[in-house]
Amino acid sequence: MLYSLVKPILFALEPELAHDISLKMLQQFHRLLPATRIEKPTRVMGLDFANPVGLAAGLDKNADYLDGLGKLGFGFIEVGSVTPRAQPGNPKPRVFRLSRHQSLINRMGFNNCGVDHLLAQVGDRPRDFILGINIGKNLDTPVEEALSDYCLGYEKVYVKADYIAINISSPNTPGLRDLQNEAALQALLTGITDLRTRLEDRHQFRRPLVFKLSPDLDHGAIPVISDLLRRYNVDGLIATNTTVSRDGVQGHRLSDQSGGLSGTALRDKSRQLLRAFYGELGDDIPIISVGGIDSVEEARLRFELGAKLVQLYTGLIYRGPGLVKTIARSL
Repeated sequence: MLYSLVKPILFALEPELAHDISLKMLQQFHRLLPATRIEKPTRVMGLDFANPVGLAAGLDKNADYLDGLGKLGFGFIEVGSVTPRAQPGNPKPRVFRLSRHQSLINRMGFNNCGVDHLLAQVGDRPRDFILGINIGKNLDTPVEEALSDYCLGYEKVYVKADYIAINISSPNTPGLRDLQNEAALQALLTGITDLRTRLEDRHQFRRPLVFKLSPDLDHGAIPVISDLLRRYNVDGLIATNTTVSRDGVQGHRLSDQSGGLSGTALRDKSRQLLRAFYGELGDDIPIISVGGIDSVEEARLRFELGAKLVQLYTGLIYRGPGLVKTIARSL
């Protein structure tokens, strides 16, 4: 109800400004909000989730707003993508609303304050949700040397994260998606899993390792990637990131803006990738479905297609934060 009153004001603002104002207000007044904990317990990747509805990475890149977001009823929150060093991202404007299609185009470019800032924000506060930390590489790190950035980020967040997501699928860092190719992905998996073994020995606990993939994968790559994920004992898969396709938004005045498309226009691609990966992986590696989920019906469909968890992002912008409770309570 409240969001329906505020939404026209926010949508009159430039999208990135509206995003920042919304999160700052949520954080500023979170103490006035009743804590919402929706118990639909589910165990995935060895973790106990209060409910299977999560926040996708990208909304809170620096973990600056965990207190406020934690009041909305999420079973898990994924922060990031965070890079080893702070970077400004791409020039503004870099977020565009396609309201008629309930979609967004963004070319943020991993703008963030760096992993040390994020860890300071996470701190040691108790929390009643699972925390995922999504890591990426810096823009000025050559793709051939990406493993060094991922290893640095992985080691730094290992203790604070409940699970760690490796983002190799953002369309807004040049060359990043090349890491989904078989040889590059195998090299990345080798390096990360070697480090994981050492960290498990050092800390005597295991952090689930998750990979976030693109909806624009060639269908023939899915069996190859699935085989690699199995071989290296990856714990989970996030399907999907944003798409560079403009299917469903052709003719919109903003459709030629570069960047990743999310929201309702991504829905079919996200479903297709979920269906295809579940066909390869079954229940061996749990899939977190994200992309175009903005209703109870859509969330239920993703679970029917094989997802074990779902994440929201663009749907929150168009439907409001009450979407979290609506979906979680219905499951």
